[in-house]
Amino acid sequence: MPDKLTEKSVKSFLDELASSAPAPGGGSVAALSGALGAALISMVSNLTIGKEKYAGVQGDITALLKQSEGLRKKLTDLIDEDVAAYTVLAQTMKMPRDTEEQKNARAKAMDKSLKGAIDVPLRVAQACVSVMELCRPAADKGNFNAVSDAGVAILMAEAGLRSAALNVLINLGWMKDTQFVSETRKKLDGLLKGKPALRDEIYELVVSKLYS
Repeated sequence: MPDKLTEKSVKSFLDELASSAPAPGGGSVAALSGALGAALISMVSNLTIGKEKYAGVQGDITALLKQSEGLRKKLTDLIDEDVAAYTVLAQTMKMPRDTEEQKNARAKAMDKSLKGAIDVPLRVAQACVSVMELCRPAADKGNFNAVSDAGVAILMAEAGLRSAALNVLINLGWMKDTQFVSETRKKLDGLLKGKPALRDEIYELVVSKLYS
């Protein structure tokens, strides 16, 4: 059986997700959501490239495909990185704390593993924002027959962003470094700002094209 989640069947992934095991969990799902959004942008691009009807946008769409494929790979890798980061954190939580020396060692290890568990979903969130930014050109310039896929992409990317944000926040709740917590929350707030409006704007753009 493959060790990486990304090498398993959809059924195996879902079975592991539904089990009592703490990982994979919401962090991996967030990365998967973003990767699905990126893959849909690639699909729209691939259905546009080489089509005579869209000759005027070939350069733009080729560049779009390069960006979406880069993000798809990044987010796919993050599916397994999230499991790895959480596994380290779970192991750290089990460290002994019977003596002051053990408590200090555990506290240092917790700080390091928590920052790792926060870093992964934060990178997922950043990548999902980048996917969202590709959805408008995909809907505007991509093959009309796939415009609904651009609409699904924006929904998946925004879901990945918000899901990743929840995973950042839950781990920040364990952090004792108040400066780190404050700085990370500011980064997260910046990533989230305006994204529901962007989602709705692109969704309505897609709907308007489907009704035209």
